[in-house]
Amino acid sequence: MAKNSLKKIRESLLMSKSELAREANVSPITISRIEEGKPCRLETKRKILLALGYSLSDSKKIFSE
Repeated sequence: MAKNSLKKIRESLLMSKSELAREANVSPITISRIEEGKPCRLETKRKILLALGYSLSDSKKIFSE
């Protein structure tokens, strides 16, 4: 499972899993699974990036593939 920095970035923005899930229009369970390093769809990654205020080109900063 690929490690990502989603949890660290989310916490640095003082954002809860629920807040991020609501902003990204995904479930909190999805956020938890991604933070654990489980895979997700490209569309889900796009939603999360935009909800965090990042551009799509910043994908590597959060999701290290």
